[in-house]
Amino acid sequence: MIRSLLSICLIFLCSVVYAQQDGDASHSFAIKAYNYSSLPKMLNQSENRRYISTGFNSLMVKFNNNLYSYRLSGSYYDKSIEFSNNCDNCGLAAGKVKDYTFKAGFEKNFNYGPVQPYIGFDMGYRSNEFNGRINTADPQSLVAGARKRGFTLSPLLGVKFSPVKLISLFAEGNAEYFYAWGKETTNLPGNSEGGNSHKFNKGEYLYNPISVGIQIHLTRQK
Repeated sequence: MIRSLLSICLIFLCSVVYAQQDGDASHSFAIKAYNYSSLPKMLNQSENRRYISTGFNSLMVKFNNNLYSYRLSGSYYDKSIEFSNNCDNCGLAAGKVKDYTFKAGFEKNFNYGPVQPYIGFDMGYRSNEFNGRINTADPQSLVAGARKRGFTLSPLLGVKFSPVKLISLFAEGNAEYFYAWGKETTNLPGNSEGGNSHKFNKGEYLYNPISVGIQIHLTRQK
C-alpha cells in the first residue's frame, strides 16, 4: 500500500516537473489576489500609516522564454483614506486617494520544477493623488490636495508553486524607489485663491512585503 502511494506521488511529481521542463508556455496571465504594500507619502503623513491591504487590483502579463519571463503589469487603487498628519496625535487628514502604476520588467527562475524561486526587476510610471480635508484644533478644517507623478525602480524576490501544468500560485515582495515631481496645496474652504502651495521633486522608498496571486499559462500550438 505504501509503495503504491509513493509510486502515485512520484508519477504526479514527475508529470509536474516535466510540464515545467518542456517550456511550452509562451504566455502567462496573472492576478494578484492580495497585496500588503505602502503608498507614497501624502502631505505630512506619519510613517506608520502608509501600509494598506488590497485585493484583486493588479494584473500582469508575462512572455516566457525558458527560465526568463518578461512582464508587463499594472495596478489601480481608488479609495477613501484617513491618516494622521504631522504626527500621530495631530491633525487628521481624510479624503480620497487614487494611485496607479504601469511597469515593465523581467524575472528569472532558478530552476525547473514544481517549486521555482525567482528574482526580477521592474521599472515604470506611478501616479498618486490625494484630495480631502485636514481637521485641526482650529474649528475650521483645511482643504488639502497632493499630487505626485514619477518613475519607479523595483527589485523583487518571489517563489512560484505549480500544482498542475497550466496554473501556478506565486508570492513575491519588492522594495521600490519612487522619484516624483508634484505639488501640495492647503486652503480654507471656499477660498479658491491664496492658501499655501509648493512644488517639489523628491525620491522615497516604498516597501511591499508580500503579494500573493495566481498565474495561468497559455501553451504554444504544436
